Amino acid sequence: MPAEVSKKTVLVTGFGPFGAHAVNASWMAVQELDKHWNVKGIDLLIEEIPVEYDTVFEIVPALWEQVKPCLVIHVGVSGIASKLTLEQQAHNDGYDKKDVKGTCPEKNCCVNGANSCIVSGIDMQKVCDEINDSGIDVKSTVSEDPGRYLCDFSYFLSLNIDRSCSAFIHVPPLDQPYSAKQLAEGLQAAITAMLKQVS
Repeated sequence: MPAEVSKKTVLVTGFGPFGAHAVNASWMAVQELDKHWNVKGIDLLIEEIPVEYDTVFEIVPALWEQVKPCLVIHVGVSGIASKLTLEQQAHNDGYDKKDVKGTCPEKNCCVNGANSCIVSGIDMQKVCDEINDSGIDVKSTVSEDPGRYLCDFSYFLSLNIDRSCSAFIHVPPLDQPYSAKQLAEGLQAAITAMLKQVS
């Protein structure tokens, strides 16, 4: 037995720029989370992923393999969100919106032969309630439609690898109404709540 047990690692990804989002609030919030991370006994690893189907299809499984995380949270921005939005499930098909390279996945599908929808083993309503009861300024809600774009796509990839410890959180654009620091506080509250269900 090693003298020291290695820490568990939480992997959190944010997206790069796309469309009207020249600065992606998801990556800003994730970087801010990294600066203020203070969950005892848990390491945080953050990664920016581009809004490209092909690259995400390669990067997400590779990160699972390299990091062997106890929890994976993908974070994306939603122009229609006004709260932290916890996504309960993701879809395998319907990906007909072009990425930043102007491409769609083959057959508009994420993983050939996989189920059409996968629900996370994490109870997002419980997580939502904990965030909303925590006393922080950021409010949260639960959604079942991550939007059939790179957010939904990345989430499905992770759920297909391990649905018991995969999550997706949509954040609003910066200062609509939350700052990056407030979003980071909300993310940390969400992760703390999720860790109770996966560890």
